[in-house]
Amino acid sequence: MTRLPLLRDDQAGPPELVTAIRKRRGGELLDLDRLLLHSPAFATGWNELMGRVRTALSLKPLWREAAMCGVAVLTGAAFEMHHHAPLYLQAGGSEAQLAALRRLADGTATDPVFDADQQAVLALVVEMTQNVRVSDATFARARAVLGSDSACFELVGVIAAYNMVARILVALQLEP
Repeated sequence: MTRLPLLRDDQAGPPELVTAIRKRRGGELLDLDRLLLHSPAFATGWNELMGRVRTALSLKPLWREAAMCGVAVLTGAAFEMHHHAPLYLQAGGSEAQLAALRRLADGTATDPVFDADQQAVLALVVEMTQNVRVSDATFARARAVLGSDSACFELVGVIAAYNMVARILVALQLEP
């Protein structure tokens, strides 16, 4: 049970906002949307930002989804992991890698199931999520793998954005 009620369709807010969210979601409102709509201003900004994070970045989809799943595991955001694990597999991750991601809190970022590039990306996910501060060595490793300042910024942005998502999900106790 969530800490705030999930809004029903007849309570969901301004019709144009609900339509925009449904469009981004393929016609559905997720339970997360039903919470966000408690604040139409927040839901509007969220829909724009997260829509772009999900669809408009040049960052490799595998790295984006690995970051999202890593944040979900490290923060205990089961709802987030539930929705992004299949997308991680669709982006090219393996079942073995997904299993290792589910154990990320146990130090699996260096698991040999991940190549050196994936390990560098996951090290950044772990440090940003657990410590906020990132060591120079971890940042330099990830930056070298990502190949451009744009991709580096986008990965940092994805990790930051999904830490925001996770904190809302966990605080409001939204489960899959």
